[in-house]
Amino acid sequence: MSDLLPCVEVTAGGPIRGAVIWLHGLGADGHDFEPIVAALGVEELGVRFVFPHAPRRPVSINMGLIMRAWFDVRGLDLKEDVDEKGIKESVGQVAALVARERARGVASRRIDQAGFSQGGAIALQVALAHPEPLAGVVALSTYLPGGAAILAGPAGAARPLPVFQAHGTDDPLIPVERGEETRDRLREIGCEVTWESYPMEHQVCAEEVAAVGAWLRGRLVGGGSPAPSAGEGTDEAASAFTP
Repeated sequence: MSDLLPCVEVTAGGPIRGAVIWLHGLGADGHDFEPIVAALGVEELGVRFVFPHAPRRPVSINMGLIMRAWFDVRGLDLKEDVDEKGIKESVGQVAALVARERARGVASRRIDQAGFSQGGAIALQVALAHPEPLAGVVALSTYLPGGAAILAGPAGAARPLPVFQAHGTDDPLIPVERGEETRDRLREIGCEVTWESYPMEHQVCAEEVAAVGAWLRGRLVGGGSPAPSAGEGTDEAASAFTP
């Protein structure tokens, strides 16, 4: 697994019994959501938080500037000319991090995906395509690219999938309607979606963080054996388009 994405790791309690793989948004990096761990109330559960850094790539909508991105963004409506190649590459890279947690002894049903903006899009696709049931997905200010398309997963891909989805009602970058479309699509395929909206733009608020913590505690409590132990910056920059 020498080709794994570089990651920031934070442990909350121990021994480690669960894991959360949390993906940042466009132009940020794995440190972006690192401070959120202390606010989630999971310190007694034994959880490893893994915050990978997305690869650097040119982003068309940002004049081709090279930045950390899970896939290219080519247009404002987010439905046309989707970077399917970049999405599939990132899904594979994040799935490899899930496999590493399994190799570390964490049961698949105790591994959560989480992501903000385009990180949330990849988190959803990883969990939907995974052959084993995962604990769930935290999908913040995000969407499914290409009109809520779902990547084809292997036979037996886990559904229904528990999802906590939240969005800002005043989001100028990913309109709340795109989040609602994704919510409805997920429910159509049998996902158990908890939906929350907040009076904010493309960002994260304290009330939302508290709700995420409560949801994660519900998903990570119970089941599974302890795994062997291994030896406010949550908003994205407003200067760039950041889905």
